[in-house]
Amino acid sequence: MKDIHEVLRQKQTKYAQLGKQIEMLQQAAEKLREVAPLLAENDDDDNAVLMEGEEITADAMAAKAGSAGAGVGAAKASKPSAPRWP
Repeated sequence: MKDIHEVLRQKQTKYAQLGKQIEMLQQAAEKLREVAPLLAENDDDDNAVLMEGEEITADAMAAKAGSAGAGVGAAKASKPSAPRWP
């Protein structure tokens, strides 16, 4: 049979550890609440920059295709080429 005082001491130690863990998790949650809006703002900015970059790339490709002219140059511009390996 277990000693009731030893079991009680073990339970109290475990309870104290859990209390510390809960307190640390609550502090982390508070910090995340502070930082989350900042991350959301950065995420929106990143998406806007990516969309602008895609528009610029599409415009550059259209301009390149338009400046190639008619004939052989136009055929090369519209045909995708595979990268050459040395």
